[in-house]
Amino acid sequence: MRTRPARATAHRTNAASRSGTPLAHPPATPERYDLVRLRGVHPGLARWIRRTPRGDETIDFSIPEAVRDLNQALLMADYGITHWDLPRDALCPGVPGRRDYLTAVAQLLGADHAGVVPRGEQVTLFDLGVGANCIYPIIGRGLYGWRFIGSDIDPVAVRSASRIVQANLLLRGHVEIRRQGAANQIFAHVLSARDRVAVVICNPPFHASSAQAQAAARRKWTNLGHLRRAAPVLPTANFGGRDAELWCDGGEVGFVGRLIAESAQRPHDAAWYTTLVAQAAHLPAIERAVQRARPLATRVLTIARGVKQSRIVAWSFLSPAARAAQLTISPPR
Repeated sequence: MRTRPARATAHRTNAASRSGTPLAHPPATPERYDLVRLRGVHPGLARWIRRTPRGDETIDFSIPEAVRDLNQALLMADYGITHWDLPRDALCPGVPGRRDYLTAVAQLLGADHAGVVPRGEQVTLFDLGVGANCIYPIIGRGLYGWRFIGSDIDPVAVRSASRIVQANLLLRGHVEIRRQGAANQIFAHVLSARDRVAVVICNPPFHASSAQAQAAARRKWTNLGHLRRAAPVLPTANFGGRDAELWCDGGEVGFVGRLIAESAQRPHDAAWYTTLVAQAAHLPAIERAVQRARPLATRVLTIARGVKQSRIVAWSFLSPAARAAQLTISPPR
């Protein structure tokens, strides 16, 4: 089954991370999913595999359970994850796209580090909205050996992510999950001056309301051919998602605007603040908000995967020398 990778490279299979050791040579984004290999590590995937008219093996991406089993198989095969049990309605993100974000972050850090991507626990990332899936800490630990702090406002997500951390040797002792108890705060109470993270990462909620999220799900299902007529119950997205993962007041622009404003109040807490921007139409407003915060450096990075394009907006209030020095700060214990 072909994917449309950000770049086509040879696929490598992970063995090292099963022992809790980050990968010396992380697996490259595959040109196609090797479903034979994936169902070998996760037999539950086999029930979703079917043949295309051309005879290729694929799965039906409109079925949330199939998407979840595929991503679980990828995490097991490539990152040595042995436990990844999500709440039924939790967001199940695509592994390749999340890897692309962290690859871009690694290049951003490398530019401050003489062109060499820094690895190991000298680098701490703060995952804003870690979610029940804990996907970014899994990939970042597996690829680069980075330390992670993950925060979330949803207690269900916090419990789920914490269980995943404790159940997997790759993560245990290297990833900390924190609950954000204040609905109107982003960093307060979960990020302290002692943390001094290298990069804040964020995959913000896309939508401004539950109704908007449901309408987007309906359009997607219609495009997949699963809504031929009006249905009394609106479908959920094929990738799932709890309310806090899919929508918030102000949608993507509103959330990122609040993130930028709070970052300006904490200029020394991270070498870089970054966020994913899913909708190109939102980019001008977000760039204006960044400029109002008066950072010393800004970047806009583009991620292309097939026909889909996303952008990463990054900004820093530190000088290049200060950003490089931040990577040598030992994480608090």
